[in-house]
Amino acid sequence: MLTRLLKKQGQVPKRMITDKLGSYGAARRLVMTDIEHRSHKGLNNRAENSHVPLRKRERMMQAFRSPGSLQRFVSTFSAVRNLFVPPRSKRSAFQIHLHRLNAMAQWKAAAGVIA
Repeated sequence: MLTRLLKKQGQVPKRMITDKLGSYGAARRLVMTDIEHRSHKGLNNRAENSHVPLRKRERMMQAFRSPGSLQRFVSTFSAVRNLFVPPRSKRSAFQIHLHRLNAMAQWKAAAGVIA
């Protein structure tokens, strides 16, 4: 896997920054013997943070059996959530409280619940 990645880059890297997983060092010794290897918890944050959106999506998918059922839930949930979350602006806590009370009244009216 590492050799395929290096071939796609087109040039030899100056250093390799990874987390502290031991197999990275072993792979580097086999493939790139003259490359500096730095393993530190904070140095690869930029690479690790690029995976965050994918990991969020995977975490959301765990509760659903298929991508279609997730999509059906999210499309409905986002419309309902927009009703309860106030627009982003500088509002006081009291204004946000009034917004949520109004949203709850609208929700109960739409759901047919007698308040």
